[in-house]
Amino acid sequence: MNVENLVIVRGGGDIATGVIYALWSAGYNVLITEIEKPSAIRRYVSLCEAAYDGHSKVEDLECVLIKDIAEMEGVFAEDKVPMIFDPKCKVLESLKPMALVDAILAKKNMGTTIDMAPIVVALGPGFEAGKDAHAVIETMRGHNLGRIIEEGSALPNTGVPGLVAGESDKRVLHAPAEGILYNRTKIADNVDFGQVLAEIKTADGEMVPVKATIDGLLRGLIRDGYYVPKGFKIADIDPRYSEHDNCFTISDKARCLGGAVLMAIGRLSRKKKL
Repeated sequence: MNVENLVIVRGGGDIATGVIYALWSAGYNVLITEIEKPSAIRRYVSLCEAAYDGHSKVEDLECVLIKDIAEMEGVFAEDKVPMIFDPKCKVLESLKPMALVDAILAKKNMGTTIDMAPIVVALGPGFEAGKDAHAVIETMRGHNLGRIIEEGSALPNTGVPGLVAGESDKRVLHAPAEGILYNRTKIADNVDFGQVLAEIKTADGEMVPVKATIDGLLRGLIRDGYYVPKGFKIADIDPRYSEHDNCFTISDKARCLGGAVLMAIGRLSRKKKL
């Protein structure tokens, strides 16, 4: 099946959504491939939430979960973005996209190869430009955020969250135990240090509390009922109470990376005369 200006984006989390939004705004037809149970923390700005509800909307962009690529063109006709469960990108057996973007941000390559499309762009560490993808986009905050790399790799993952209003490590919460997460708060709530944000029910029935590490705005929280391994990233607190609306809009970082992907596709299209 040939679809004009088709770009496949692997992943539908908050950063991927910024990329998808940029591509859609520029007139590309975008197909999202996802796993069946994505673990987005910033759920209100992650199109992958369609995995659970069949439909999602971020700003003015709507996403529809499809069962088969035969449904894809109907979704495009409604000016929406289709998403399909396909972690191994098997749709490439039937589709010939002009470009493929790996926006999973797993900090490692989850199976993307440079021969998947005429243009392959990958975000963040785990990829080498010229080997795994035609271009790699720098995702580390700072002067080089969004830089297009055509030789070499992005900076390695530091494991340290970006600094916001003087807070870094304490902004991000990880599961203190393995089990099923039960939320006691919701995204966009103002929370206090020590407040119970959620509880994790372990295999032996113990309820382990997840407590706020700082005062602030709960910007992200994994979906209620999600099974989390110990140490899994589950929540994000913004120390700035004033940033309430940011919980519902694409972030500056995601918009920057979306623009970088657009530039990379345009640059590579010119070079390859596509």
